[in-house]
Amino acid sequence: MSSLLDSLSRFYASSIGKKLLVALSGLALIGFVLGHMIGNLLIFAGPDAINEYGHMLHTMGHGGLIWVARLGLLAAVVVHIVATIHLTRQNKAARKDAYGKEATRVASSASRIMIFSGLTILAFVIYHLMHFTVRVGNEYNNPALYTAMLDGQPVHNVYKMVIDGFSWAPASVFYIIAVALLCNHLSHGFASLFQTLGLATNKTWPLFQKAGHAFALLILVGNCSIPIAIWLFGYGR
Repeated sequence: MSSLLDSLSRFYASSIGKKLLVALSGLALIGFVLGHMIGNLLIFAGPDAINEYGHMLHTMGHGGLIWVARLGLLAAVVVHIVATIHLTRQNKAARKDAYGKEATRVASSASRIMIFSGLTILAFVIYHLMHFTVRVGNEYNNPALYTAMLDGQPVHNVYKMVIDGFSWAPASVFYIIAVALLCNHLSHGFASLFQTLGLATNKTWPLFQKAGHAFALLILVGNCSIPIAIWLFGYGR
């Protein structure tokens, strides 16, 4: 057991170990972002489609699998953030004397932007979970308002919950801003992920970059289409 912990410690202490953890956790988060968007887009297929999807998620494994998925996602987020912070500090320490003042100013500016975007995305994730998952501070747990019938069975009315949630302008605006910041991160991180995993070469690197930009655009358009359709064009109301 001690030798295993020592091996894991040495693995994490190396920059390669941290990069691999960032890449693998990033890959898991990319898969979640894509799957989450596809599920959310069922809102355009009508109430029954998204209510059935929501009911399926919350009843898999007698309601246990959804918590396994949530804890796995939380673990991926923590690993991604912690490993990225430690890798950034390690890289800065290794090259602290390699650049002049101009480079330092550029790095500081980039760091400020990353901190702002990171805090915004974190705040969005917390708000989004409280808004639609935990349902804190609203009437979404009120059976009289948010119950729908599906195949003769009462289920939570996810359709009405999403429509009502994005009918409030501040929620829609905040969601769009957060998704835009997330997609900015994706557009740069997508290609880097494949480079870290050794799948990108000098020849294929431009293709992975284009794929990253295309993927980020897909996520941006797909996710933002929902609040825009509801808030600006009155879909579902």
